[in-house]
Amino acid sequence: MTEITGKKKLPTAVERFILHWGDMGDGWGVNRSVSQIHGLLYLAEAPMTAEDIADTLGMARSNVSNSLKELLAWNLIRRVPILGDRRDHYEAETDIWEVAARIAARRKERELDPAITALRACVSDAADDPTINPVAAKRLKEMLAFTELADHWFMQMLKVPRPRLVALMRLGEKIGNLLPLGKAK
Repeated sequence: MTEITGKKKLPTAVERFILHWGDMGDGWGVNRSVSQIHGLLYLAEAPMTAEDIADTLGMARSNVSNSLKELLAWNLIRRVPILGDRRDHYEAETDIWEVAARIAARRKERELDPAITALRACVSDAADDPTINPVAAKRLKEMLAFTELADHWFMQMLKVPRPRLVALMRLGEKIGNLLPLGKAK
């Protein structure tokens, strides 16, 4: 049993956000409980203990403990000491730009980096295999080129100062209009 009845009543907007954050995380392949705990800590006005989290969300303490370990690994929360209390307290990173950067970095590490490694091996194997279909070999190279371009773009975006990144994002499609028109591929 991972859920416990008798959770604390949250304001409607807070509960809605936590549930939605959990659904979004679930859609991204992150455990729903992990995402809900992150949502709660993100909105919390003060650090919370695992017991507080379990009581508030109606989750089993073991589920909360495992979820906190995962959030610590993602570097989305941190332990904070509270004078006079021996228990661990947790708070979330509240700078949403930093949250987004950390999530993106972790996803790159877990998804993009292994994909590039696998695609490089596939392209190498295809180059050494006289029986490979030329269409398959070409598509593997194209997939590798695209994935490496996405990786390169991500690494460049990490170096852009936040004010410039905000301005860049606000420009949106205006940037595309500045580029010369070419034949769509």
